Amino acid sequence: MTQPSIKQHNKKADNTRTPGEQLRAIVYGAAVGDALGVPYEFMARDTFTCTDMVGGGAHRQPKGTFSDDTSLLLATCDSIRHKRKIDVKDMLQRFRQWSYEGAYAIDGAVFDIGRTVATALSEGAGRSDEYSNGNGSLMRIAPLALTNATNKQIAEVSGITHNHSLSKQACITFVRILREVRLSADLPAAIAKNIPDDPRFSFMENLSEMSRDEVSSGGYVMDTLCAALWCALHTNSYEQCVQSAVNLGRDTDTTACVAGALAGALYGQEAIPTKWLSDLRGKDIIESCLFL
Repeated sequence: MTQPSIKQHNKKADNTRTPGEQLRAIVYGAAVGDALGVPYEFMARDTFTCTDMVGGGAHRQPKGTFSDDTSLLLATCDSIRHKRKIDVKDMLQRFRQWSYEGAYAIDGAVFDIGRTVATALSEGAGRSDEYSNGNGSLMRIAPLALTNATNKQIAEVSGITHNHSLSKQACITFVRILREVRLSADLPAAIAKNIPDDPRFSFMENLSEMSRDEVSSGGYVMDTLCAALWCALHTNSYEQCVQSAVNLGRDTDTTACVAGALAGALYGQEAIPTKWLSDLRGKDIIESCLFL
């Protein structure tokens, strides 16, 4: 298909970073965004303003606590670290260890597990109906950008919990954009190059012209993909990107987790505010799961 032009926002990643540094930037970028958003989950847009990392909220978690989003992302990383390949059976077992035993969760405390994920872990596979298109596979897929996983393998990893073609394509699209960004591709160009030939992804052609009011931030996978890309395009730093994501409201932790992974790839771990990294809990879990 003919690629649309997207307004240049002058964002290029630094490709002098090693793969290990890039993985750390993506993982810590996701975890910090997640923890930043946890206290505001379910809150309506413009009823609050996120400026710093705090505790509390609906889940009553201490400041700096990441959610299921990062825990499942870390389980994905740990599987790759142990198996040295994409092994969906192993990933499923690690996801179950998280859900049933508290693995990869801070203090072993699991909270905010979605119904679709819980059902998939119980049944051993994600459902493929149209109503199973939450953002629960997109939130954990970013580490595959540091692997040679094929589109088919990315889809299979999504399918552990979210087996509908739309969720699979959203995951493939996000991983491919992250890979382009890793190579120092301009973000608008990376987006333009990876718009699927599917009318449901046509919003990607107009992201730079979208207003904030046009961006949804619920738990639907397409909302989260759109919101994360929009936040990265319309901001100029890691801090601005994840704050913008949280301040969209509703599914604040997941939107900021996905946007944070992208912002980490764009700006590097050094761009994450030192105070936020200091406040982040569970860094020992993160360090134990990195595969590069």
